[in-house]
Amino acid sequence: MRTISSKKNDSIRSWHLVDAQGKILGRLASAVATILRGKHKPTFTPHVDGGDHVVIVNAAGIQLTGDKLVQKFYASHSDYPGGFKSTTAGKMLSEKPERMVRYAIQGMLPKTKLGRAMIKKLRVYAGPEHPHEAQQLQPLELPGTARRTE
Repeated sequence: MRTISSKKNDSIRSWHLVDAQGKILGRLASAVATILRGKHKPTFTPHVDGGDHVVIVNAAGIQLTGDKLVQKFYASHSDYPGGFKSTTAGKMLSEKPERMVRYAIQGMLPKTKLGRAMIKKLRVYAGPEHPHEAQQLQPLELPGTARRTE
């Protein structure tokens, strides 16, 4: 038997629509990162960008578990003295929810040129509107991403 290594031009990319309303951030991010990377396809090859495009709507309705709205923070530094900035997850969720979803997904992709190419296939919108009707999006239901009620 021979192992077939897929090439860049061999992959057929499709477009998926994910509704983030009521979904848990980490579970949604790991499922979407799998699709962007192409691990859901039988032709997955680690060194080839064979993933699909993903459009996420209703990012403002994402859920965080526990006290993450207050305790979790996002930090950056400008490389100048006194250039440290941080914001809490609650503040980022209210101001820029699409950025918070993008950061979570980007953290689960490879930190290489390949990962930077994969994140370009992600589009995140805070509300239900998006300009991608022409791509004939397939609705994607991600199992295990909803909040558990016990």
